[in-house]
Amino acid sequence: MKFGLIVIGDEILSGRRRDRHFDFFRELLAGHGHSLHWLQVLPDDPDLLTSRLRQTMEEGLPVFSCGGIGATPDDHTRQCAARAAGVSLVRHPEAEALIEGRFGKAARPHRVRMADLPQGAGLIPNPVNQVPGFSIREHHFLPGFPDMAHPMARWVLENRYADAEPERVRSLRVPGVSENELMPLMQRLDAAWPELKLFSLPRRGEENFVELGFRGPGEQVERAFRELQRELGQMGKAYQL
Repeated sequence: MKFGLIVIGDEILSGRRRDRHFDFFRELLAGHGHSLHWLQVLPDDPDLLTSRLRQTMEEGLPVFSCGGIGATPDDHTRQCAARAAGVSLVRHPEAEALIEGRFGKAARPHRVRMADLPQGAGLIPNPVNQVPGFSIREHHFLPGFPDMAHPMARWVLENRYADAEPERVRSLRVPGVSENELMPLMQRLDAAWPELKLFSLPRRGEENFVELGFRGPGEQVERAFRELQRELGQMGKAYQL
C-alpha cells in the first residue's frame, strides 16, 4: 500500500526543530512491504490544515499525521481533522479516562481537552504517557514527539494493515551517457512495465553515468531488469551492476 505523511508545525518550517519523521516512516513502511507515497510539511494554520486534510481524506489514501494534537492554543489538528471529516469534536470517554488516570487532578482543566476528538474516532495507544492519538477516515493522528509518534505508528501498522511483499529495487549504471541518449529505451521500458516504477538518476562530476532501474514487486522487477540488460546489450552500451 501507498501511504502519505503529514508533518505539522511552524517550528519545522522555521528551522527551530529538525524533522525526524520522514526517514523513520519510510523505513517503517518498507519493512512492512508498503511505501511512502508523499510527504507534506504544513504550518499551524487551521484553514490550511483543514483544506489539506479534507483533500487527502477524499483521496482515500492512508495517511499518518504527526503534530498539533496537544492542548495548547497553537494545536489545531484535532479540530481541523473533525472539520475535514465533516463531524463534530466531542469528548471521547475512553481518552478522558486515560488522561485522568495518567495525570489525576492535574488533568483538568487543560490536559483533558486532548480527549476532545472527532466523533467516531478510534484511539491509538501511547506507550509513553498514555495520552492517545486517534484515527478517522484512514488518517492516523500522532503527537509530534518522535519518541511517542514512532511506536504509535508501529502499533497502527501491526494492528490495522496486513504486511505485503517487500518492494524490490534493481539498478545498474551506464557510464559515459546522458539521459537524452537513453530516452527511447526508457520510454519503451516504461510502457512495457506500467506496474513498476522506472527511475533514472544521472550523475555528473568525477564519475559520469546514469543509474537506471526498477522498483516494485520482486518477480516483475527481476524480469524487467533482465529486459533492461538485454536492451542495453543490443544497443552496444556497457553497464555496471
